[in-house]
Amino acid sequence: MTHVAVLMGGWSSERPVSLSSGEACAAALEDVGYRVTRVDVERDVSAVLQALKPDVAFNALHGPFGEDGTIQGVLEYLDIPYTHSGVMASALAMDKERAKTVVRRSGVPVAEAKVMDRLEAAKKHPMNPPYVVKPVNEGSSFGVLIVKEDQSTPPQELYSSDWPYGDTVMVERFIPGRELTCAVMGDVALGVTEIVASDGGWYDYEAKYAEGGSKHILPADLLPNIYQKIQTLSLKAHQAIGCRGVSRSDFRLDDRVNGTGELIWLEVNTQPGMTPTSLMPELAQHAGHDFGQLLKWMVEDASCRR
Repeated sequence: MTHVAVLMGGWSSERPVSLSSGEACAAALEDVGYRVTRVDVERDVSAVLQALKPDVAFNALHGPFGEDGTIQGVLEYLDIPYTHSGVMASALAMDKERAKTVVRRSGVPVAEAKVMDRLEAAKKHPMNPPYVVKPVNEGSSFGVLIVKEDQSTPPQELYSSDWPYGDTVMVERFIPGRELTCAVMGDVALGVTEIVASDGGWYDYEAKYAEGGSKHILPADLLPNIYQKIQTLSLKAHQAIGCRGVSRSDFRLDDRVNGTGELIWLEVNTQPGMTPTSLMPELAQHAGHDFGQLLKWMVEDASCRR
C-alpha cells in the first residue's frame, strides 16, 4: 500500500488554511485506499520525513516555505516524490513581480505595476489611484491594500512598525470588474469560476475562508470566446512558469457597461486550497473528477526533479 505523508500546517500566515486543506486531503486519501501519515510541519521536517520514509509527500502547505520552493528543495534532497510544482516554478510563482514578467513574455496580459520599499509607497501615491498594494511574496490576500480613486494619501498601515509582510511591496493598477479563476490539471485547463464576495466587496481573506464569505458561480456566465480565452491564458501561464500537477490562475475582467473590456491575469497559485469546497476541487468536480479521484491523480503525478 502506498504510504503518503500529507504535509500541512507550517509557520506562515496561512497555517490555518493549510491545516484545513491537509486534514481534508488526508481523510480523502485514506478513503481511496492510501496509508496516510499527517505531518504538521516544523523546522525538523527533514528528520521527520527521513524517519517516516513515505513513498510520496502530498504538499498541502501554503505560503512562504510551503509554496516558494523551500519545502520542494528539502523533498528533492530527500528524494521523496512530491505533488504540485517543483523548486523553480514554486519560487517563481511566489514572486509576483518575476511571475508577471515571465507570463507577460508569453502573451498573457498583466496590469502595470512597480515594486518598491513599503515606506516609500507610504509617502506619496506611487501611481494615480485606484491601485492595489500587495506584498510580493504572500498569498490568501494577506497584506493587500486597495487604494480608492478618492483617497488623498497612500495607506498609512505601511508605516507600521509591526507590518509582518516584509519591506518590499508591489503597487499595481486596480482593475475594476469581475473576479474570475481557472484551474489547470496537468496540461488541461478546467472550467472558469466567478467569485462574488457576499458583502459586495473584494475577495479578501474573510471572503475566501469565512463560512458564506463568497459565492462561486461555476461555470462563470461569460461569452464563450472570453471563457475560452481565460482557459487558454491559464494554461499559458501554467506552462510559462513551469508548473506541474495542479495550479489556479486568477483574473479580473472589466466588462462593466462603460468599462474597458480588458481581461487581466493577476497571479498563478501553485498550491491552491484543497478542501472539498475550495475552488480547485470544485473545478475538478465540474470536469468529472470527484475529490478522491483528483487527489489520487495528484499522488500518481508526484515526482522529483519537477
